[in-house]
Amino acid sequence: MPRQRQSGAVAAAILGILLAFGMFFAARELKDAVRIWKQADRVVSVKGFSERHIKVDLVLLPITYTVHGNTLEELYQNLETDEAKIRTFLLTAGFTEDELSSTAPEVIDQWAAYYGDRLHEYRYRANAVVLVRTEQVDLAKEVMLNTDELIKQDILISQSWEHRPQFLFTKLDDIKPEMIAEATEDARRAAQQFAIDSGSTVGKIRSAQQGYFTIEDLDRYSPDIKKVRVVTTIEYMLED
Repeated sequence: MPRQRQSGAVAAAILGILLAFGMFFAARELKDAVRIWKQADRVVSVKGFSERHIKVDLVLLPITYTVHGNTLEELYQNLETDEAKIRTFLLTAGFTEDELSSTAPEVIDQWAAYYGDRLHEYRYRANAVVLVRTEQVDLAKEVMLNTDELIKQDILISQSWEHRPQFLFTKLDDIKPEMIAEATEDARRAAQQFAIDSGSTVGKIRSAQQGYFTIEDLDRYSPDIKKVRVVTTIEYMLED
């Protein structure tokens, strides 16, 4: 019996020690949980913004024209004649041969297309394009306003959504770092103002998310000026 009592006392002591350790670690974990909870509650999420108005660096200017003919030979002669006139007009304006290219013409048999209807004066119609690909932005804008000179040379200039002028900004990578830095600084200013209002100070960045860059025309009348924007979302820790 005494031996059994001694064993029971030892077991009780061990159990007491284990319970004490358990309570110690539980209290420690609870303390850490409270600290983490308080930290999570001391966070501010803000957005930073950067915008620039930038002149484009590349223009695609298609000159679309239409010719007619009753034979394919006549049609292609008219295509060559009008293309030569258009190229002369563009070269005289100040573009170079390297900036000009031509597309294969789209040929339509008007009599066949309209189920044998021969009301059209000419059997064949062809649409073609002389494309200007240039970094001479101002010159391209000027030429766009003077295409009536081609009409005066009996060239049938046509307009289409597919072949519309395009003003492009291709150097986004050159300004990305600076704009991201501007957006980040803008976000920090907003966080600092929030911290002042709440009696805190801004700490480290908890998380950051860079938004997409957007490029759009400044307005419908200024396709050569692009509005470039980026918005970043940043979470800052707040400290007492």
